[in-house]
Amino acid sequence: MERKKPELLAPAGDWEKLNMAVLYGADAVYLAGTAFGMRSFAGNFTDEELPRAVRFAHEHGVKVHATVNTMPRSGEVDQLPAHLERLDDAGVDALIIADLGAFTLAGKYAPHCQRHISTQQSIANYACAQAWYDLGASRVVLARELSLEEIREIRRRVSPELEIETFAHGAMCVSYSGRCLLSNYMTGRDSNRGECAQPCRYQYTLMEEKRPGEYFPVFEDEKGTYIMNSRDMCMIDHIDDLMDAGVDCLKLEGRAKSAYYAAIVTGAYRHVIDDVAAGRPVDPVWRNEVEHVSHRHYSTGFYYGQPGQYYENARYIRDWQICAVVTECDDDGNATLSLRNKFAAGDTVEVVGPDTKPFSITVPIMTDADGLPLTEPKTPQMVFRMRLPRPVPPMSFIRHAVELSGRG
Repeated sequence: MERKKPELLAPAGDWEKLNMAVLYGADAVYLAGTAFGMRSFAGNFTDEELPRAVRFAHEHGVKVHATVNTMPRSGEVDQLPAHLERLDDAGVDALIIADLGAFTLAGKYAPHCQRHISTQQSIANYACAQAWYDLGASRVVLARELSLEEIREIRRRVSPELEIETFAHGAMCVSYSGRCLLSNYMTGRDSNRGECAQPCRYQYTLMEEKRPGEYFPVFEDEKGTYIMNSRDMCMIDHIDDLMDAGVDCLKLEGRAKSAYYAAIVTGAYRHVIDDVAAGRPVDPVWRNEVEHVSHRHYSTGFYYGQPGQYYENARYIRDWQICAVVTECDDDGNATLSLRNKFAAGDTVEVVGPDTKPFSITVPIMTDADGLPLTEPKTPQMVFRMRLPRPVPPMSFIRHAVELSGRG
């Protein structure tokens, strides 16, 4: 089997994340309109914004996949044809679909869009994957529960024209690809309609009916309180194996995460995929970048066996914080920035950007919008200027190490 360089598919939950994913090296992005998507808390794109978003991506050579992956109820299906027509008219390249009815309607009302089958379908065998291809799907997003060996078997036994997409990085679900009822029962927020409250991350105690107010810990051993707390997936060290398995597209989870997350993780995987595909040694600086975003303890998912749960706590690891985003920078390193979190002259910070390796600087005296000296910008989103030791691209970040994890 000929090895292919996989497409890098990055999350674009809103305009800022779309901008970051495109500029930091995605081959394709996935996003949603304001309906029928599985991330209702992402910013998403209105009917007016969608064509502009697609145009922006296409101008940078990036494809757009739109999620239509909820399981719509009968009352909602009536609105689906118009939504599909809007996506088709906007120039969307592919639709990510979970429901067979929506799949059939997409063939009729969005004829210019490829149809990709969502991980919500939990495709776990070659017969299922081939059946979707026979119905008209051009790609299947495999269940996250599969091992590399199982993926190789599927690749070997389905039509070579059928593309295979798998998740490479991001949050894992304790249930089957999001089909969980905990959130529905506990909070009234439907996991299968993009509203999961992640109750699997909560810490639980036991209360006996006749002893109200007395709470007993739930545990299997001394570290077993967080029995449903899934680790995050990180396959950046194993791109070679994914390529050998015949995977056509590597997907990064995170439409509801920050623009910084979308940028840094996309940039890291972009460089590692390029290095592996070219037969170059992987530059460890890019592997290290995935440690610079908020995440839970990493695992390799189910690719090499059971990932195991992390029992210590359910907190995120947050060791870095964004100080500012570069909006402009001239050839001499004179940068205009927008503030995100407070920092001051004399602080040691890192600068990282699109195709720009992180480097450390000591913050100089800055200037405000009126050109007056500024030692500590404090107003969120305020515009200020700072001289950098070398030029960097727009959408570069200034960040500093900080303890935000709450570990102790």
